[in-house]
Amino acid sequence: MAEEMQITLPITGMTCANCVATVERNIKKIDGVSQAVVNLSSERATVEFDPDLASLDDVIGRIDRAGYGIATGHADLIIQRMSDDNDARRLEKALKQLDGVLAAQVVYGAEKAQVEYIPTMISQAELRKAVNEAGFVAVETGGEIEDAERKVREAETSKQRHLLTVGLVFTIPLFLLSMARDLGLLPPQLAEAAWLNWVMLALATPVQFYVGWDYYVGSYKALRNRTANMDVLIAMGSSAAYFYSLTVVFGLIPGHTYFETSAVIITLIKLGKYLEARARGHTSEAIKKLMGLRAKTARVIREGEEIEIPADEVQVGDIVSVRPGEKIAVDGVVIEGHSSIDESMLTGESLPVEKGPGDPVIGATLNKLGLIKFEATKVGKETALAQIIHLVEQAQGSKAPIQKLADQVSAVFVPAVIAIAAITFLVWFLLIPLPVGSEITLFTRALINTVAVLVIACPCAMGLATPTAVMVGSGKGAEMGILFKSGEALERAGGTSTVVLDKTGTITRGQPAVTDLIILEPVAAQQFAGIGVAVAEYPGVLDENEILRLAASLEKGSEHPLGEAIVAESGERGLMLSEPESFRAEVGHGVEGQVDGYRVMVGNLRMMTAHQLNLNSFTSSVEKLQNEAKTAMLIAVDDQVVGVIGVADTVKDGSNAAIQDLHEMNLSVAMITGDNQQTAQAISDQVGIGRVLAEVLPGDKANQVKQLQGNEEVVAMVGDGINDAPALAQADVGIAIGSGTDVAIAAAPIVLISGDLRGVPRAIALSRRTLKTIKQNLFWAFFYNVILIPAAAFGLLNPMLAAGAMAFSSVFVVTNSLRLRRFNTDY
Repeated sequence: MAEEMQITLPITGMTCANCVATVERNIKKIDGVSQAVVNLSSERATVEFDPDLASLDDVIGRIDRAGYGIATGHADLIIQRMSDDNDARRLEKALKQLDGVLAAQVVYGAEKAQVEYIPTMISQAELRKAVNEAGFVAVETGGEIEDAERKVREAETSKQRHLLTVGLVFTIPLFLLSMARDLGLLPPQLAEAAWLNWVMLALATPVQFYVGWDYYVGSYKALRNRTANMDVLIAMGSSAAYFYSLTVVFGLIPGHTYFETSAVIITLIKLGKYLEARARGHTSEAIKKLMGLRAKTARVIREGEEIEIPADEVQVGDIVSVRPGEKIAVDGVVIEGHSSIDESMLTGESLPVEKGPGDPVIGATLNKLGLIKFEATKVGKETALAQIIHLVEQAQGSKAPIQKLADQVSAVFVPAVIAIAAITFLVWFLLIPLPVGSEITLFTRALINTVAVLVIACPCAMGLATPTAVMVGSGKGAEMGILFKSGEALERAGGTSTVVLDKTGTITRGQPAVTDLIILEPVAAQQFAGIGVAVAEYPGVLDENEILRLAASLEKGSEHPLGEAIVAESGERGLMLSEPESFRAEVGHGVEGQVDGYRVMVGNLRMMTAHQLNLNSFTSSVEKLQNEAKTAMLIAVDDQVVGVIGVADTVKDGSNAAIQDLHEMNLSVAMITGDNQQTAQAISDQVGIGRVLAEVLPGDKANQVKQLQGNEEVVAMVGDGINDAPALAQADVGIAIGSGTDVAIAAAPIVLISGDLRGVPRAIALSRRTLKTIKQNLFWAFFYNVILIPAAAFGLLNPMLAAGAMAFSSVFVVTNSLRLRRFNTDY
C-alpha cells in the first residue's frame, strides 16, 4: 500500500456549516480517502488519501459536483532556451506531472508557458524551478508574485460589494415607498393607484433574481446533494414574500403586497455577508504578516562575483552576503563576519542576538550591524519561516474538539427550521383565529410568521463560532513565537492543571557555565619564591583574571564540558589565551600542563589530594559549592592551590519569571530530571519549584507523566521536543522548547520557537482566552437561535427585523473572535 498523500485545497462558494458538511461528506465518498477536514473560516479542505486508489482530479471533481469550486492561480512564464516544438511539448508534459498543476500550455513560437495551478499545493517559484530543472529558463516577468488564493477571495468580496450596492439602490426607494403607503404618508389617490404595485414589482425583481440569484443556485446545489443549507432558508423565505405579492399584483388573490419584505431580506443578508467576508479577511492577517516577512532578493557569490537574484532562487550551498539593515533571505550558517540579528519577528524576543562564524541564522530575520556572509543550508519550503507558515495554516484548517457539538447541531439544523416553519404556518392558518377587524387574511398572517422563522435561523454563526477563534488564536500565537499545530492543541492547553518541566535545556541552559571564581587575596609572587624560581619571573600579583587565563589556556586543549565552560568564561572576559607547552589529562581527576612557564593544574579535590597539595583554606569553599549542586574545580599554579572555580548548568533568563507566572495562574509546577536529588533540589530552590522528580531515566519520564495523570491531573509536559518525545506524547499537552530552526521536528503539538520558558504561561493563557472566546461564540449562536426562532414562530418578529438580526449574528461571532488580536500576557 502506498504512503498516504495529504493535500490542502482552497474551496470557494461555502456560506455556512451545512456547506462544510456537504463538502466533507462528498469527499469522503471517494474510494481511498481516509480523512477530509473542511474549515469554513479559512475556506480550505485538508484531504488524506491513498494515491493508488484516488487522485487529485477525483477530489476536485467530487467538490465540483457538490456545487463548489477550487481557487486556482494562473502563471504566465516567459521560457528561454527552447530550440523547437519538441522542447515545448516536453516542457508541457513535465509541468503537467507536477502535483498541484491542473493545466499547462507551452507555445514555442511565443516562448511562453501558461499554467493553471492550486496555490496551496505549488507556488510560482516552484514552477520556475521545475522549468529550470527541465533544461530551460523561466524569466521573471516583473512585479510581485501573485497571491492567487487572495485574489480569488478579493474577487468574491468585490462581487458581494457590487451586489450589495445594486440591492441598496433598488431596496431603499422600495422600502421608503412601501412604508410611506402603509403609514398613510402618501396622498390617497397615489396610495390606492394600481400602478404603484407595479412600480414596487419593478424595484423588487432585480433584487430577487439578480442580487439574490446566488441563493437560488446554492439551494439547487444543496438540494441536489440531498441536504439543505442557509441558501435554502433565504430562498424559501424571500420567494414566499415575493411570489405571494406577485399573485396580488396580477389580481389572483386580494390583499397587500410584501415586495419590500423580500427585497429587505435579501439586501440585509447580503450586507451581513459582505461585512462578514471583510471581517473574516482579518482573521488571516497573522499569516499575511508572516508571508510579508520573506526577503524578496538575495545577494549570492557565484564564480567570484556578487549577484542579486530572487530569494526563492537561492540554492543550498550558496554563499549569501548580507549588509547591515538587510533581511536574511534563507536559513544558513555564518562563515564570515560578526553582527547582531533581530529575530523578534519569529521568536518574539526583543533583544538582538549576536552572531559570528559557526552560528545559525534564520531567513526573514534582520541584520542590524555588520556585514556577514553565510552558507545557505535550507531554502524554499525547508526554511524555518516556511515551516512556521505551514504549521500555522495546518492549525487554522483543523477542527477543535469543541466544534463537534456545533457540527452535530448544524447537520439537522436547517431541516429542523423548515419543519418548525411548516408547523408555524399550519398553526397560524388553521388553529389561531384572526382578531376582530383585522386587515389581513389568515393565509397572509401565517405566511408572514413563516417567513420570519425561515430568515431568523442562522446556521452561519454556529459554523463560524469555533474556526474563526482558532484561526485568530493560532495566528496570534505565531506572532508571539508560539506554534499550535492543531485546533485541538490550542483548546487543550487551556485545561492544564499541572506543568512538568524538564530541567536540562528547559529550565537551565543545558550547558555548564562558570558561576563562581574564588581566589586568595592576593596571590603574591613571593609565595612562589621558595620553589626554586626567581621572583622576577612572576607578575606582582596573580589576580582573578590571570588565574582564569592560565586555567583556560590549559583547558583549551580539553574537550570536557567543564573545560569548555572555563574557556567560554575567559572569552566572555576578553582574555588572551596562550598555547600550552605541554598537556596531560588525568581521567576522573583533571588536567595539568605548562602554560607561560607555569606548571598549572585544574582538577577536582581528588587530584589535589593525590598530588599532596595544601588546599590553602579552600576546603570550605569547595563544600559550599558542592552544597549548591555546583562542580568545584581547583586551580594550582606551581604546586600552590590559588583558586577554585564553580561550574554548573545555569538557569536560563526568564525561567524564574515563567515559573512565578505559572504559580500565579494557579497551576501546579513540577520539575523532572535525571540528576541526583541534591543537584535537582538546588535548581528547584533557585526557581521556586516545590515538586521535584529526580533521578528519572529518560525512558521513565513518560511513566512519571502517566502517574500524574492517574491523579486526575491535566498534565502539560515541557521539554526539548526530541529527547523528551515519549513524555511529550504521553502528556495531555506536549510543549517543545524550540531552537528557532527545526520547528517541525518536535513530537509536541505546541512548539515555542525561542528557548524562553516564559512562552509556556503565554501559551496556556492564550489557549484559555481562545477557549473563552469559542464558548462566547457558541453561547451567542445557540442562544440567538433558541430565543429568536420561537419568537418568530409566536409572531413576535417582523420578517425584515428577523433578516437584519440573522445577518448580523455571524458578524458578531467573527468580530468577537477578532478581539483575540489584542490579546496580551495579562494572566
